[in-house]
Amino acid sequence: MKLTFITGLLLIIVPIAFNVTFLLLGRAFEYPDILRKPTDYILQQFEAGGAPLRRLWYAFTFSAVLFTIVPVMVQQVFGPDAPWYLVVGTTIGVLASAVQFLGLIRWPFLVTTLSELYTQPEASQSTRDATIVVFQAFHRYAGVAIGEHLGYLFTSVWTLLLCMAIIGTSIVNSLFGWLGLLPAIGIFIGVFEETGFKAAGAINAISYLLWSLWLIALGVAFLLL
Repeated sequence: MKLTFITGLLLIIVPIAFNVTFLLLGRAFEYPDILRKPTDYILQQFEAGGAPLRRLWYAFTFSAVLFTIVPVMVQQVFGPDAPWYLVVGTTIGVLASAVQFLGLIRWPFLVTTLSELYTQPEASQSTRDATIVVFQAFHRYAGVAIGEHLGYLFTSVWTLLLCMAIIGTSIVNSLFGWLGLLPAIGIFIGVFEETGFKAAGAINAISYLLWSLWLIALGVAFLLL
C-alpha cells in the first residue's frame, strides 16, 4: 500500500480509538469527572470496576502509544519537501505520545495496587492514609504535570508546526492547515488550567474533540492523494 494510504488510515484509526476508549471510561468510571471527587471514592470505584476497568485503562493507554507512529508517518508523506520545522515537530509529536503514555500507564498498574490496598477490609487507617498520599502524589506529578501539562504543550506545538507545513506546501489543500490552528491553540490553553483559568479545561476538552475530527479529515484527504 502507498505510504499516504497507510498514514491516512492511522490518522483516522488513532483518534477514533482514543475517543471510543475515552467515552467507555466515562460510562464505566465517570472519567474524567471522577478526578474531581475525593480520593477514597476514586479508589473504591476503581476496585469495583475490576479487571474489565483495568483492561479499558490499558486500551486507553495503548491508544496514546499508537499516536507515536503518526508524526513520523506524516513527515514521511511530505518527503524531501518537508520543511525543517516539521522535522522538529515530529520529535515533539513523539514526545507528546510518550508523556501521555507515562501519565496514563499509572492507572492499570499503580492505581490497581493502591485500590487493592485501600479497599482491603483489614487495612489500617494509616495504610489507607498512606495510599491516598501516594495516589495524590502520582496524580499530580505523573498525571497532571507530565501527562496533561506536557501532553497539551507538545500536542499543540506538533499540530501548529504541521499546520504551518501544510499551509507552506501543496501536499493537501492549505485549508486543512488553517483549520488545524484553532484546535491547536485550544489544546495549548489547557496548560493554563493550573493557573486558575477556569475555562481552560472546557476549552481544552472541546479542542481535543475538534482536533480528533481534524485528524480524521486529514486522514481522509491523505487516502485520496
